[in-house]
Amino acid sequence: GELERLTRRYTSEISILIGPERDIPAPDVGTNPQIMAWIMDTYSMMNGYSVPAVVTGKPIEIGGSKGRFGATGRGCVISAQLAAKHLGINSKHLGINEKETVAIQGFGNVGMISANLLAEEGCLVKAVSDSKGGVYNPKGLDISSLVTHKKETGSVVGFENAETITNAELLGLRCDLLVPAALEGQINEANARSIRARIIVEGANGPTTPEANEILCDNGIFIVPDILANSGGVVVSYLEWVQSKKGFFWDEGEVNDYLQKVMTSAFAEVLRISRAEEVDMRSAAHMLAVKRVADAMAIRGIYP
Repeated sequence: GELERLTRRYTSEISILIGPERDIPAPDVGTNPQIMAWIMDTYSMMNGYSVPAVVTGKPIEIGGSKGRFGATGRGCVISAQLAAKHLGINSKHLGINEKETVAIQGFGNVGMISANLLAEEGCLVKAVSDSKGGVYNPKGLDISSLVTHKKETGSVVGFENAETITNAELLGLRCDLLVPAALEGQINEANARSIRARIIVEGANGPTTPEANEILCDNGIFIVPDILANSGGVVVSYLEWVQSKKGFFWDEGEVNDYLQKVMTSAFAEVLRISRAEEVDMRSAAHMLAVKRVADAMAIRGIYP
């Protein structure tokens, strides 16, 4: 009851700032579809009619979009596959080995979905962690059983047939793909030189500090930055907003296909700039973003 009361009161206080044509809240760390539903309901009651487009990440039953819950993790996996293709990795799944190895820091929505999808693709997810610690099995973790264990106990720690490791140890594992999907600043100047992954796909926001980014790039590690890698959630939030505005809904396959198309196009454009300007992918993504805003402002002009 307390969480609902807090959410509704907070929504009433920010109601003058949000709206379907203004700022539109979406879920992040510590939130879930139920919280988004409370925000939507509170705003709607204050307006006297239902306004589903005021938030995204809502339950399907009240206008949410199919495919939204797993969109950020799915976008990370698409980014990983595109990065592998760019690097000339031609095996069946992701990396250079028969069973490509993956380490994932963070086992919330993004990390869990990424782990599930990568395992379905045939990758060997050998290590995952959450805020309480991590688990490791060089032969691969049973992700579906690990998800059940996490839901039952509240942590991945203690999972059977796995060694307990720290978050720091996970980051230093030799692997084809590292997905930091926890909190910001996890890869920093102090530990960047110990990173031994070939590809890093940033599932979290800001998991790599600027100093660490420079070290990783100097060491030849290919980084798909957060602004690109975890944008799948924002893409499908846009689709949810459109569906809520129009009252016309797409099936999950259509949503996933659109996400694949947008992520592929965005990756290609950032990669093109990275090559043309001889900069890393993060710098290229920022250059593209700034140029888009600057072009739009120049076209619109200044008034009054």
